Amino acid sequence: MSRTPSPPPTLPGFTYLQPLGAGGFADVFLYEQEMPRRKVAVKVLLADRITTGAAQEFTDEANVMAMLSTHPAIVTIYQAGVAGDGRPYLVMEYCPRPNLQARARREPFSVAEALRVGIQVAGAVETAHRAGVLHRDIKPANILVTEYNRPALTDFGIASTTGAVTEAAGMSIPWSPPESFAEPPRSGPRTDVYALGATIYTLLVGRSPFERPGERNTSADLIERIERMALPPLARADSPASLQATLARAMAKNADDRYPSAVAFARALQKVQIELSHSVTPIDIVDEHPSADELRDDDDGLTRVREVQSISPDSPTATRPSAATEPRLPAAPLTGIPRFEMPQAPSAHEHTQRRPADPAPVVVDDEPTLLRPPTVLAPTAPQPQQPAPAESPLASPAVDEPAAGTKRRVSPWVWIGAAAAVVAIGVAIGLGGDLTRSLLPSAAPTAEDDEPAPQDVVSGIVPPVDDLAGTRAGDAVTFTWTNPDPQDGDSYIWAQVTLDGVLQAQTTESTTVTLEGVQPGRTCIEVTLVRADRRSAQEVRECVE
Repeated sequence: MSRTPSPPPTLPGFTYLQPLGAGGFADVFLYEQEMPRRKVAVKVLLADRITTGAAQEFTDEANVMAMLSTHPAIVTIYQAGVAGDGRPYLVMEYCPRPNLQARARREPFSVAEALRVGIQVAGAVETAHRAGVLHRDIKPANILVTEYNRPALTDFGIASTTGAVTEAAGMSIPWSPPESFAEPPRSGPRTDVYALGATIYTLLVGRSPFERPGERNTSADLIERIERMALPPLARADSPASLQATLARAMAKNADDRYPSAVAFARALQKVQIELSHSVTPIDIVDEHPSADELRDDDDGLTRVREVQSISPDSPTATRPSAATEPRLPAAPLTGIPRFEMPQAPSAHEHTQRRPADPAPVVVDDEPTLLRPPTVLAPTAPQPQQPAPAESPLASPAVDEPAAGTKRRVSPWVWIGAAAAVVAIGVAIGLGGDLTRSLLPSAAPTAEDDEPAPQDVVSGIVPPVDDLAGTRAGDAVTFTWTNPDPQDGDSYIWAQVTLDGVLQAQTTESTTVTLEGVQPGRTCIEVTLVRADRRSAQEVRECVE
């Protein structure tokens, strides 16, 4: 700690245990709540920071976190108030594990864990954006870890509404995008996308993206590199080129070149997981007004959009979902590997029931994978006894042993019959194999015959649109495109892209759209091809100057 924490306040119903941290505006202490009994973290504003503006910001943080804390990757707020000595405080969920900054400084994360954490936090960021809130200070130190080893985003102290695009107070320089240092500074949803990309980079490398070991890393040095220097490579043998490209787009210098939303960034990270044959982490989004398409959950359960629900405090279910109690959705199936399905839908307590007959789970990337027992596709034809080697013509065929004390003479005709039997067995082996394959209904296909070719389960199924181009005619701008593989029921999702992010998406069955009214000097849209079964392609962007 950089300074001695302030004295902990006396809070009715809470017993002070120990300090947890000291910051520039507040201290955090560990308390035990008496009813219900549990350990909690209490954030207390410093006495010399109690001003009208600071108290209002503290209240705003409590309200923002309370609004968002139903999300499984956002720290839960239990209550807020003012202590007897006049200091405002927040009672929060206690996350006992080290934050991600402390862990990354010790050793870099595995690629699998960094992807999992990135997708889970991206769901939290997308949830905040849909509620109209920018975090504006996403960094590894602001991602705590629950006792169930799930990331939990915290510290919304400088959060603002998505309309406040000119504020940058309190930013953390190593994870901030170039527009944060402009005059005037700007912020928007893509600012948070950049910071999340920089956070994932930090987890993979063990330092912030533009920090150079052994060199000067002052604020001025970092700002200059952030504004001018290309993103350094991850330089990890286990990191694919697609991951570097995904982070480079999330951290593009120009905000328009980044992913338009946190959920778009999360889906790009899911594609990397599939490329690496990892379990695919679902994206959890809590939305007060989700669309009907989102509630249908048509992307194989990889994006879970939940409506905000009001739950009575007396209800036994009024608890935050955790990794131990929340049912997991199955990961996307890998090509060529049959999915294991239970005879009936699993209950919410699946992970705590013992099933002696089930195969043992194998944990990969914190997602349980059930090993399927070997399946016999067809009965195996009995193999005939092999004839005696040619070098041993005197070897006797298998016959009953004579009784003790007697001798048995073998007739020469027996040898002739045995030789004929050997020839007949050889012919039967050749013909019987073909006969067996023709009669057995479910014979396993060989690798040369009917084995299906591997498919790309993400981008190879639905191709992106082609020839997207725009033209100006007075104030209006018209964009056209072509469908490389037209099919019945095809439609297109398009949205105009502005400096502040992607505007409301719209659906059309036509291959042309016209933006009426006065358009900006640089007008951009994104178009996504969607099949009738709701499978979609990678979005394509085009701009007109």
